Parts: sequence; C-alpha cells; structure tokens
Amino acid sequence: MAGELEFYFDVASPPSYIAHERLPGIVERTGASLIPRPVLVGGIFKLGGNAAPVAVPAKRAYMMAVDLPRLARRYGIALDFDPAAPFDSLGLMRGAMVAEADGRLAEYVSAMFCAMWAEARDMADPAVVAEVLSGAGFDAEMMFARGQEQAIKDKLIAATEAAVARGVFGVPTFFVGAEMFFGQDRLDLVETALTGSPD
Repeated sequence: MAGELEFYFDVASPPSYIAHERLPGIVERTGASLIPRPVLVGGIFKLGGNAAPVAVPAKRAYMMAVDLPRLARRYGIALDFDPAAPFDSLGLMRGAMVAEADGRLAEYVSAMFCAMWAEARDMADPAVVAEVLSGAGFDAEMMFARGQEQAIKDKLIAATEAAVARGVFGVPTFFVGAEMFFGQDRLDLVETALTGSPD
C-alpha cells in the first residue's frame, strides 16, 4: 500500500543524514511518495524548550565518536565530517527554501548532506559553501542573495513553526498520515506503516 512519507530534517543533523541515505531504499520497497520538509532544528529546540544533543558534552562525544560511525558501518553509508561539525545551519536551511522554490530541493539537500557528513567540508565557511553549491550546479551568488530575502526567511520560520505545531520536537521526524515517528532508528516502523502491515 503506497502512501506519502513526510521527512522533517535539517542538514546539520547527523541522524537526518543517516535517514536521508536510508530513505531511498524504503521508498523503492514501498512505492511511497517522499515529501521532504526542511526546517531549522535550532528553531524547533528554541520553540520547544529543548536542547540539541551535541550541546550536552557526553551526548556529543557518544553521538559523534561512537554512534554515528556505528550506524554508518551498519548501513554502508559514507561518513567523514569536520571535527567542528555540525555547523550553524541557518544559512544552509534558508538555501533549502530557495532550492525548494526553484524545484531543486532534492539536489540541494543531497549536496549539503554529502559535504557536511561525507566529505568533511567546513560548511561554516561561506567560500566552502559556495564551492559546494557551484559543484552541484547552483549559482552560489544567487543562492546567497536570495537567502537574505525576507520572503525566504519567513518561509523557513513558517515551516519550522508549523512543524512544532504538529508536534515535532527534533529531527529527523517522519509522518505517515497522522502517525508521527521520531529518529532514524524508527525507520523500520515507518516502513511497516507504509506497507500497511500490522505492528
């Protein structure tokens, strides 16, 4: 039973990267239509009174040094990131809004995830971001300029607020119909929901 799979994510979220790399297989197996929902995870944390896992030293050490490499090995996902990652994603997620408006969100997101989590690029450096954009076929100067437009800023704010209103408290979060799933480690349950199989 094919259905829609909504994917709330931020490119600065390493679990979102793992999910992004796993989702094509799920879509292929289930025939689901993937609906990407870019949001600003920092805004979600702020609105929900939550804190990013990497803001807690013990959680950061575990996630970055133990859990991420383990997940990458388990699923055969490329992983190589700058020790300072994740970087502030405000500009990158505004870029996602620009790409979405232009019908190029999938290309943009793939390039950003790959640069930050598989190629160890310093995505806090605008010059590096420009290189990544150009390499993916985007006009970097145009992307930066449009990312500063109020309409784009408002679009990201609205998407983030709408996610929180729907119950999202972190990323990645998935919806199959009205049913919400949080975390890339729930993708098996997401696939079950998409196929209509009993739990």
